Amino acid sequence: MPKPKILLQLDGDPQASVFDSVVAFDAGIDHLLRHSGVKSADVRNLVHGALFTRGLDELRRTAVFIGGGSVSEGEKLLAACVASFFGPFRVSVLLDANGANTTAAAAVLSAAAHLDLTQATALVLGGTGPVGQRVVRLLAGEGAAVRVGSRAADRAAEVCASVQKRVPNARLEPVGTPDAAQTAAALEGVSLVVAAGAAGVELLSADARRGSSALRVAVDLNAVPPLGLGGIEVTDRGKERDGVACYGALGVGSLKMKIHKAALRRLFKSNDQVLDAEEVFALGRELV
Repeated sequence: MPKPKILLQLDGDPQASVFDSVVAFDAGIDHLLRHSGVKSADVRNLVHGALFTRGLDELRRTAVFIGGGSVSEGEKLLAACVASFFGPFRVSVLLDANGANTTAAAAVLSAAAHLDLTQATALVLGGTGPVGQRVVRLLAGEGAAVRVGSRAADRAAEVCASVQKRVPNARLEPVGTPDAAQTAAALEGVSLVVAAGAAGVELLSADARRGSSALRVAVDLNAVPPLGLGGIEVTDRGKERDGVACYGALGVGSLKMKIHKAALRRLFKSNDQVLDAEEVFALGRELV
């Protein structure tokens, strides 16, 4: 009889995410070990506790999920987790802090259903946030020309430099979008716009969206009114509005959840996987 599937949930927040825990059980995890307030220095001992309790041929029945609200802290936990592995002593690990990887993957895959991304020019509003940065990274990896929008142009430039290190051939342009006029100017010639800003903040008005002749796809990842893209409904799922295929947060969310569960299941196929943005995106592509 096979050993039960155990997921070690490492969360940097004071309380481990209930959302992530529920999704884990819905994905078929047998036992969930939840740890909150986790720091990088804690990771080695926690992971070694998972490594040394099962035989090498059973390690694929144990995996690690890294969550929490901070993507930057999640990245540190991921690095510490990978650093704790040695030789054959390793387990598979998924990073999805703040849902950034699965949400970004779902957003880009939704857009790809309507556009050849290698020929697309995209504007990512809120491109310096945790999800926005992942969207920029995935779009750049797919060959799109990406304008990284932020109220502060210097922050957009920092994100461009960071993504360029991961995607050397990326075509990136930082743009300041502190007001409606500059946001509308950044939209010129854009075929895809993704709003990944803070909840409850409109980043692009319905009039500005309608005024863009080149726009073909609009994706809004904000579910809290007012939505990030004016005139789009949270439930839109490829709905055509003014000649543009539109997606709201819930419209993207169904694919996000599908990817999240599939990624958790994938962890238990072998004990040597590290699932970050690109790996999650590739998995999502198998599902659409």
